[in-house]
Amino acid sequence: MEENVIRQNITETLENNYMPYAMSVIVSRALPEIDGFKPSHRKLLYTMYKMNLLKSSRTKSANIVGQTMKLNPHGDSAIYETMVRLTKGYAALNTPFVDSKGNFGKVYSRDMAYAAARYTEAKLSDICIELFKDIEENAVDYNDNYDNTMKEPVLLPVTFPNILVNPNQGIAVGMASNICSFNLKEICDATIAYLKNDKVDITQYIIAPDFPTGGSILYNEAEMKEILNTGRGSFKVRSKYTYFKKENCVEITEIPYTTTVEAIIDKIEELVKNGKIKEISDVRDETDLSGLKLTIDLKRNTDADILMEKLFKLTTLQDSFSCNFNILIDGKPKVMGAKEIIMNWCLFRQKCIVRKYTYTIQKMENRHHLLLGLKQILLDIDKAIEIVRNTEKEKQVVPNLMVTFDISEMQAEYVAEIKLRHLNKQYILNTLKELEVLEKEISRLKDIIENEAKVKKVIIDELKNTQKKYAQERVTTILNHTDVTTSAHEVLIEDYKVRLFFTDHQYLKKITLVSLRSSGEQKIKEDDTIIQELDASNKSDLLLFSNKCNVYKLKLHEIEDSKASQFGAYLPNLLDLEENEQIIGIHATIDYSGYMLFGFETGKVAKIPLLAYETKTNRKKLIKAYYNKSKCVGITYGTEEEYIQLTREDGKSAIVPIILIGEKSKRDTSGVQVLNITKKIGMSKMEKLEELTEPSTLLVAKSIPVSGKQI
Repeated sequence: MEENVIRQNITETLENNYMPYAMSVIVSRALPEIDGFKPSHRKLLYTMYKMNLLKSSRTKSANIVGQTMKLNPHGDSAIYETMVRLTKGYAALNTPFVDSKGNFGKVYSRDMAYAAARYTEAKLSDICIELFKDIEENAVDYNDNYDNTMKEPVLLPVTFPNILVNPNQGIAVGMASNICSFNLKEICDATIAYLKNDKVDITQYIIAPDFPTGGSILYNEAEMKEILNTGRGSFKVRSKYTYFKKENCVEITEIPYTTTVEAIIDKIEELVKNGKIKEISDVRDETDLSGLKLTIDLKRNTDADILMEKLFKLTTLQDSFSCNFNILIDGKPKVMGAKEIIMNWCLFRQKCIVRKYTYTIQKMENRHHLLLGLKQILLDIDKAIEIVRNTEKEKQVVPNLMVTFDISEMQAEYVAEIKLRHLNKQYILNTLKELEVLEKEISRLKDIIENEAKVKKVIIDELKNTQKKYAQERVTTILNHTDVTTSAHEVLIEDYKVRLFFTDHQYLKKITLVSLRSSGEQKIKEDDTIIQELDASNKSDLLLFSNKCNVYKLKLHEIEDSKASQFGAYLPNLLDLEENEQIIGIHATIDYSGYMLFGFETGKVAKIPLLAYETKTNRKKLIKAYYNKSKCVGITYGTEEEYIQLTREDGKSAIVPIILIGEKSKRDTSGVQVLNITKKIGMSKMEKLEELTEPSTLLVAKSIPVSGKQI
């Protein structure tokens, strides 16, 4: 029986099924908007506002979570996790929005779990006044909640650029956002400067990010300007530590925002276990109510600064923060620099103020209209009373007042509802004084909303007020590169002797001499052979010459130590070799002294100083490492005190002192003629002699002048 198969166009399926999901995640879940909040944050804070938690005492977190589910149906655990991040206790924000009581964990700890919602209490922090200040005055739009039973704000009318003040991270479909936090005072200063002059360079006001966990930013001016101008880039943050000589220990009190105490301890323990760090005797977490404290006990005679440089390099005690200022603007994701973000926030805030004042003017005009009706009645209040008293039916009172005094229905309703006790002259005169006040205020507000400069002045005043109330000093300090005392890179690398084994099948083993003494026979593949063996230091550079005239450079300390029982590192994978490319010779060096010698089938030998392969930058590959127009029959390293043996295809050979071979500065030189050859018989091999012995058959090489001597 054949199954019914429905064929679908993959493009249509993606458009109809996947794209709506992707857009929903981007627009309604993962990316923050210009007010600095994701939907989950906004729903929670608005629920707390409606619960009157801005001015009242704290309530149980479970109560808040339950109420929030009217707006956010994603489950209580997700809502509580969102709330935890916004709390003062968790310490993840520069300006926490939730005033918390109880255990909410810590942002710098992976294992310090927050207490259940039934045990903790919370209310809105004072700074939330700046979030909800204008929300009752039509400053923002409202949408229906998921079941159309409630209204919720689309954005919160924040009076400061919260989007840059607090850190925000989100992963959507096909895009992500990672916004670092900045100091509230610096952001307010930059925004005020922008409102006064939109061509201002905001990097004069915003120095660098400021994280609630502190630490020190390794400041690079060009790098930071790139981040502020484009919204993309990365910078390094390192921990702060103090060395106590008496106790011989280091105490770390501030760590990068991107890591945790447990992750650092795990990495340090791993380094100690693997023997890469030998100066540490103990590491422990001594965090308590006073804050974070990570203590590292040192072994005797350890230089604490050099050890910390090692740890900065090998652990997340120094970490990178990658910036991606991706924000939703009018429902569309956009990556922007700090100035463009401030510009968009100012436009948003201007709209809020215009809407707020328009709403206020409308209310005042309604009140003004009612008072004008009252003023009209005052012309003959006795007549108004007579009309009310003599009208037979209640519903005729308003029409009769409208006709008699030529006022609107709204005005007549207002007059008819005035209490009898208020029909005295004092009350009426005091009420009419309000007319003048309303007229002046309506005129002032209309003047503001019709003048952009005056709207900006209102925003500036709000920013100054926010800055005055809530600004704090920077927590994250700035370290210029010139101020960072880093030890030389070589100091941080542990130095020990190793032996290298290079096999025909392109495997490389790096074995410590200690391991070599205690190990048995070298393990290699069944049909493989060791073609080169040499001693080196872990600090050495390794040069690997290929059959395609390339030389690859590696730092030996970057290659993992191996054991005799292992095959070692497979070089084609390690070096990303070209197709059919093989390594044919290796050499390890620290100071690039001596020479590399290349023998060719033409009988020529190229003697090139090793310094020709030294580079100032950390380049991994050099082309034209040696001459490529003749077949290379031997590569070896030598000094001027040593000898090489050159062998012809007929078995005859010559022993030549390296000092007599002319030195060439170019890497791809063809060399000098050293061995006599014929048309049918070429040179077949060149190798260095470990010790000089009399060969049975010596062929006299062609005479060439080298330093005034003859071969």
